[in-house]
Amino acid sequence: MKETSKTMQMELIAEIERFVHQSPANLQEDGVTAYFDKPLVGFAAAADPLFDLYKEIIGDFHLTPGELLPTAASVVCWVLPVSESARASNRRENQFPSRAWARTRDRGEAFNVRLRQHLVAWLVERGHQALAPQLSELWQGVEVPGTGPASNWSERHAAYAAGLGTFSLNDGLITGKGMAHRLGSLITDADFPATLRVYSNYRSHCLRFRTGGCGACIPRCPVGALSDQGHDKKRCRAYVYGTVPEAVGIEYQVKAAGCGLCQTGVPCEHRIPTGS
Repeated sequence: MKETSKTMQMELIAEIERFVHQSPANLQEDGVTAYFDKPLVGFAAAADPLFDLYKEIIGDFHLTPGELLPTAASVVCWVLPVSESARASNRRENQFPSRAWARTRDRGEAFNVRLRQHLVAWLVERGHQALAPQLSELWQGVEVPGTGPASNWSERHAAYAAGLGTFSLNDGLITGKGMAHRLGSLITDADFPATLRVYSNYRSHCLRFRTGGCGACIPRCPVGALSDQGHDKKRCRAYVYGTVPEAVGIEYQVKAAGCGLCQTGVPCEHRIPTGS
């Protein structure tokens, strides 16, 4: 059984990589440049105690894998690193996101939805139950008094549990490919070996917390939503979902433009930073 699970795990990773590499939906306006580079993939046990702990850390509204899928055995997570060209264009901005970044947020996330749907179907075809939490009828956004927006399934916290990265000052996830990315996950009854978490704490990759230095993301925020006290989610949301799409949505032909200024032009943009 373990060997079969390991074999299917490798096949699933290969299928994720193939879909990202070959899907036309992963191409920018020029029809050549990809929205996302080769993905990172990680696995967590559905029964990992972290998922129960998230009810205390995030809120009791946050669902466990078993609450979403009663037969859950594994959580599969992936990181879709934003292409260098989109990152470079956003690096040059200081008020609104670049066109390439905004379209990666909008059209690239539409591709991520297709990836979720494809992987669920791939597992079902092989006799397993599977669902993508973000596409589940149980998924919902939550407004947390005092702190702001959240949801009952966090792709970032799932990826942390799956050994893919740790949190930064701006609440993003710093992965082996940095923090300029989109994340996805699914839950399945297929029992896959879990990925080892090699970090010592939930902020191990952030220089601000590791060495007391950096803080490069703080001045990158055009509305002052970042400080040594952390991330002002309400101010960030008002800008990202209000000001930005009003300013560039029509020009860029997108509904969701994102921002990403604090994810680009920083040491953790495309790697785990070193030094101070």
